[in-house]
Amino acid sequence: MSKSKVLSASFLVAGTAIGAGMLALPVTTAAGGFWPAIVIYFICWIFSASTGLLLLEACLWLPKDSNIVSLSSHLLGKKGKYASWILYLFLFYCLTVAYAAGGGGFVSAVTNNVLPAPVAILIFIALFSPVVYIGTHAVDRLNFILMVGLIVSFVVFILIGFGKVRIDFLANFHWGFAILSLPVVFTSFSYQGIVPSMRNYFHGETKKVRKVILIGSTIPFLVYILWEYLILGIVPLEGAKGLIAANEQGLSAVVPLKNIASSPMVYAIGQAFAFCALTTSFLGVTLGLFDFLADGLKLSKKGRTRILLYLLVFLPPTFIAMIFPHIFIRALSYAGGIGCALLLGLFPVMMVWSGRYYKKLDRRFQQLGGGKLTLSLLALFVFFELIVEAISELL
Repeated sequence: MSKSKVLSASFLVAGTAIGAGMLALPVTTAAGGFWPAIVIYFICWIFSASTGLLLLEACLWLPKDSNIVSLSSHLLGKKGKYASWILYLFLFYCLTVAYAAGGGGFVSAVTNNVLPAPVAILIFIALFSPVVYIGTHAVDRLNFILMVGLIVSFVVFILIGFGKVRIDFLANFHWGFAILSLPVVFTSFSYQGIVPSMRNYFHGETKKVRKVILIGSTIPFLVYILWEYLILGIVPLEGAKGLIAANEQGLSAVVPLKNIASSPMVYAIGQAFAFCALTTSFLGVTLGLFDFLADGLKLSKKGRTRILLYLLVFLPPTFIAMIFPHIFIRALSYAGGIGCALLLGLFPVMMVWSGRYYKKLDRRFQQLGGGKLTLSLLALFVFFELIVEAISELL
């Protein structure tokens, strides 16, 4: 039972990371090439595992049920608390905008692009946002069905797609373009927000939580390599229907797959996988935002205030996505380049630095070695990622 619990929790961590961001990975990394993308994936995997362990260390200094905001308040003071509030809202709203735009794209695809993009986005929101309004139980039920669909469609896609890969498509190699993909890759490895929940789930059994973080953060790395290999090996880089054109138009990896794949089955399975990945992410993020606003604003999740919370969660991002229907990749870039980088990357480093070296808290809870050097390198990586995000916006 203990091993089963660790494994299921590891899949939960992996599932938190694997989501709609995965749909943008082959498109944003294509110009850099397959092998440079793998190196970027590897670096982001090491970073995500390290910051997950740092967040666990910070959690162990505080009572059970402490979340990122309370951790920031205790370890970084009032300014840290307010900054974490702002960053949390920025991150979750950016992700919701991205998923609303991406979901509209699926509705358009189903109707052979007959519907205008804003109408398709509105239909997607109208179909799935009520599930979040109903509550966690409804989300859990639908999420389970979608996760089964996600796993089955991905396995089938691998089995069908492997035979259609062209090795010459994987020969492209350009480090400059590869580095520019960093913000979206960063988002796709983000799961750290679930670490406090894992600490509570295992009742402070540190070794088990540590194992869950390491296993759970490794699974996305392996899945992304397979996904990258298949898409970059099937879809050409250049041309009106290639991956570079898809990136310029803000499209997910499934759209060029439709135009290139000789087998309708390959596209259909890819589309099913993409839909499940995006919708599970949409449900999880909006449910988290719903609960965060209820707690932060001290609003009851009953009656009229529940309707108010629903409108606060869905109206702003739906409105933005309808105005900018091709914002999917850009919104993910904002989320990773700024929100994830600061809240889930820099904040764990700052909290542990403060706890270890300023507040002199119990060092028995230390989860990552290397002292100040390791923390400094992790912080420098975040600043480098922020610079890359700034450059990508200027280009």
